[in-house]
Amino acid sequence: MRSLPSTLVVLATAGSLACAGGAPAADQAASTSWSSYGGDPGGARYSALAQIDRSNVSRLELAWTAHTGDASHQDSSMAGPVASCARCHRTDYKFEATPIEAAGRLYVSTPFNRVVALDPATGALLWRHDPVIDVEQERNEGLISRGVAYWADAERPEASCGRRIFFGTIDARLLALDATDGTPCAEFGESGTVRLDRGVGRVQVGQYGVTSPPAVLGDVVVVGSSMGDNRRVDMEHGVVRGYDARTGVHRWAWDPLPRSADDPMYAEWTPAAAARTGGANAWPPLSVDSALGYVFVPTGSAAPDFYGGERPGSNRYANSVVALDARTGRVAWHFQVVHHDLWDYDVAAQPSLVTVRKDGRERAPWSRRPRWASSISSTQPKAPRSSRSRSARCRPARYRANRRRRLSPSRPRPSRSTRWV
Repeated sequence: MRSLPSTLVVLATAGSLACAGGAPAADQAASTSWSSYGGDPGGARYSALAQIDRSNVSRLELAWTAHTGDASHQDSSMAGPVASCARCHRTDYKFEATPIEAAGRLYVSTPFNRVVALDPATGALLWRHDPVIDVEQERNEGLISRGVAYWADAERPEASCGRRIFFGTIDARLLALDATDGTPCAEFGESGTVRLDRGVGRVQVGQYGVTSPPAVLGDVVVVGSSMGDNRRVDMEHGVVRGYDARTGVHRWAWDPLPRSADDPMYAEWTPAAAARTGGANAWPPLSVDSALGYVFVPTGSAAPDFYGGERPGSNRYANSVVALDARTGRVAWHFQVVHHDLWDYDVAAQPSLVTVRKDGRERAPWSRRPRWASSISSTQPKAPRSSRSRSARCRPARYRANRRRRLSPSRPRPSRSTRWV
């Protein structure tokens, strides 16, 4: 089933409303913007804006509507849907983007991977950039994009490309666009583009790309990947990479599946499985903590999703939240949600950084909500005890071959360092 045409609808209050709250203007500015996918780089999804509340939400009226043009993609227009467009391409398209607001503009990506800048007050089109993806190519997730990232160069914010929009395409390109007019930043990579389909193993066309916005910390852009599940054991590697935000130079790469004996988790793999297994990619949005200098990476299942006979052991760092040093890509700590996953239990949500006050002390745990929810300290979590797997009862019958394999405990049991929320 195809989704509705990609359309942005903005509601506004009828009449003038007073802004509630008495915080200073500077404090309000820090907590009322939405410059990242999750509101702030830590994915808190909180805004201090208080103009619209329970007393006036019923008076909201339509302020403006903007069509992305995806339903009339032949000419990249913003004119609106075309009734016959369902026959223009053969793959599904889904609008899942969260617009961001930065420097007084609204930025959003579309299922066809166009990037659009709008006036947030009127919805007027300011610019659009079309990377021209092949809409006829069948893709693992259809045509989809969850958003873009904004970055301002602290050294020269007012220069050309001093403010940038970073965007990962579904055909595995990392783009840097001038936030002012949408033109590619020529000094970034090759004329504003870095290819991501290299150094990740054998890539199948249409099965490897990017569907979530990159994360930016300082002058490093960090990007994960999306890939089609269950195609083979030696799928593309789920490498997470960091690039220089100014030049696009590759700074580091981290593979969620340890390939070298130098990695402390390598001992939990057989050499053959460590060398051959693919996947464990980070397809959801990433989070960052600028104070710690960490980027928090949610990873998925190792390949293939529903059969673990080729990858004995707990399969770390798959199905985990991993804290990486954004400068080097080194692992600071990791927490595995599911050991030896047989059910495709990816960590499918952006980790959220929140501050909790308890007993007069402030703590900063991260929180994630995949199939269940928990939170642990973002600085130095303790490894929780694990319960025995209920795999025999939960496992689909068509994967009975797993019964002949030794499974690892599948779900962590809460301990004193792990609190359910």
